Amino acid sequence: MKKETGTADGKKAESMAKTEPEGGMAEKKCCDILGTKILVTNMADTVRRIETGIEELRGRYICVGNVHTTVMAHDDAHYHKVQRCAAFVLPDGKPLSVYSRKHGFPEAERVTGPDLMLALFGRENGLRHYFYGSSPETLALLEQKLRRQYPHLLIAGMESPPFRSLSGEEDRVRTEKINASGADVIWVGLGAPKQENWMYEHRGRVNGVMVGVGAGFDYHAGNIRRAPEWMQRMSLEWLYRLLQDPKRLMKRYLVTNTRYLWLIHRPGGRKQGAV
Repeated sequence: MKKETGTADGKKAESMAKTEPEGGMAEKKCCDILGTKILVTNMADTVRRIETGIEELRGRYICVGNVHTTVMAHDDAHYHKVQRCAAFVLPDGKPLSVYSRKHGFPEAERVTGPDLMLALFGRENGLRHYFYGSSPETLALLEQKLRRQYPHLLIAGMESPPFRSLSGEEDRVRTEKINASGADVIWVGLGAPKQENWMYEHRGRVNGVMVGVGAGFDYHAGNIRRAPEWMQRMSLEWLYRLLQDPKRLMKRYLVTNTRYLWLIHRPGGRKQGAV
């Protein structure tokens, strides 16, 4: 069950600095936002964590958090557990890094899934990449563009799973295929919350580190466009996406964003999910 937690003096619940060792990985600081621990980081630090900590990250997963996933984790106990069990949760949504900076972490920066993909693709680090999700057409476009832009990139494989639940045998075959490819990083583009649930269910079964990147495949395949830089800086990328796909995203953005603002500004603290 979930329970209310608040501050005795009526102040807004503060984020807590958290330093946590990750085995052989560097220690990490997190900002607690509505019960989800968002990594305090930047792009260079995130790339370093993945490259130097790849052995410790094998079999684990990285969530790429935004307002939508943070509110879902606040409201749903299982999804909260999925987020909590991640190796770390990145601040993909600009409001999350803004919140972190306002609550004791001035060094916090935004790290989006699509940008992280390009940051790792551009480095000759020997990592092998697998792409799981989206449609065959999108994956074909993505592969074509990546091979042209990053000729050194090691693509271990690509898989477009059916848009339905898989049987146990179907899932086993696909998991074995991923592992047989020798992939170090498995990019998962199934959309939230499906991709996070998939990574949670495959923790310890997949030999690489899984990273959920939502629409990242579509961005880099050229199917949809990123918001202009000025909109990203002003935390308006959600509005740009909404204008491109209002029918699908209207409820997600308007309802969820409004609820997020109410939750972080309400008196008496925050509601934190328990697992």
